Amino acid sequence: MSTISRYLRHVIAARPARPSLAYHHGRCRYSTPAKCPLPLEGYRVLDMTRVLAGPYCTQLLGDMGAEIIKIEHPVRGDDTRAWGPPYATYKSESNVEGPGEAAYFIGANRNKKSLGLSFQHKEGVDILHRLVAKCDILVENFLPGTLKKYSMDYETLRKMNPGLIYASITGYGQTGPYSSRAGYDVMVEAEFGLMHITGQRDGPPVKVGVAVTDLTTGLYTSNSIMAALLGRAKTGKGQHIDVALSDCQTATLANIASSCLISGKKDSGRWGTAHPSVVPYKSFRTKDGDILLGGGNDRLFGVLADGLGRPEWKEDAKFRTNADRVENRDELEAMIEAISQQKTTEEWLQKFEGSGLPYAAVNDVQATLNHEHTKARNMVVEMNHEACGPIKMVNTPVKFSETQPSIRSVPPMLGQHTDEVLEEHLGLSKSDISALKEQGVVR
Repeated sequence: MSTISRYLRHVIAARPARPSLAYHHGRCRYSTPAKCPLPLEGYRVLDMTRVLAGPYCTQLLGDMGAEIIKIEHPVRGDDTRAWGPPYATYKSESNVEGPGEAAYFIGANRNKKSLGLSFQHKEGVDILHRLVAKCDILVENFLPGTLKKYSMDYETLRKMNPGLIYASITGYGQTGPYSSRAGYDVMVEAEFGLMHITGQRDGPPVKVGVAVTDLTTGLYTSNSIMAALLGRAKTGKGQHIDVALSDCQTATLANIASSCLISGKKDSGRWGTAHPSVVPYKSFRTKDGDILLGGGNDRLFGVLADGLGRPEWKEDAKFRTNADRVENRDELEAMIEAISQQKTTEEWLQKFEGSGLPYAAVNDVQATLNHEHTKARNMVVEMNHEACGPIKMVNTPVKFSETQPSIRSVPPMLGQHTDEVLEEHLGLSKSDISALKEQGVVR
């Protein structure tokens, strides 16, 4: 009998202890200590995800206070650890070999603990089963059926922990003709409509600049998990959540999908930065860049016409109403761009400041990260990484009045918390852990 198997005899599938909460005049009061907890503080997540959709989901849960135990392959870890450059390079005094910590990995794995573990070993599965008994949530993004051969499927685990909320993220879901396909963001963008409506009017279809389908799937999953936690509070039962990139992409077609369903017609194709039914509403070239101008109604078009020095446009029969402007889109947009190119972007920003017109500079990513509003909203923070030194990271975007989610810990190094997790949650001794490391079960 293995070391872990001996421990399994003593597993009790109980919920982790919850902080004692009291409420006074609508504000929470922590019984001990005297402070409000983060919304998900006291909940524990077993994170068996890689790349982006899953890690983004669990990162959001971690931001809200949940304890995230990230299970990684003991040798290579999360795939994105190798997705560089760029890397946050290791300090010379850290004595860590390699190029550093990949920026891609850093972007989706804050507020987590890394447990390097192989579930190719029976002892590794034993460890996972013991952790499941102590967790509230499990998130995985393996192909349907893959985890069943390791006894890590929902039907097996719900018997060990009836309150477990088990979220499966896949490209195409647990059912349907595509369910066995591996699904990546760009393939789903292509197959489920987004790529077709993205790009210049007469240009080829293009993918969105970030893996937006992965991100929306992570958001849908985290939101569903929190709803399931509320449901469990009423029933005491967990449940399986089936989330597919394809479904999330279809759902986020939003008004475009609704228009097709109501009209019964094909979509109107790609519009670049323009709008199919509002004119002018797009980006225009300036002397040194681009600016987006939005004449969203007749009054705002008047503001734009005045700002461009063409007040006569307001009474021109070709431009008087939005319907007129849509009909004469090409002519009007060409006239606007002929004027917009006469000044710099900054000059136009100053021109329309305080006018009530919706407008914006078209910035690159570095300009965004150094933007005065980004800084004012505390959206970039600097944290200290023990092996890399100071690193800058995008902060959690939500603002709470009582208990502000934050980056409490930088993304972990591979296996950084193996000893801590096995000792604290499973009660393994140092000699037990050393033996498991020698067998290649954990790192």
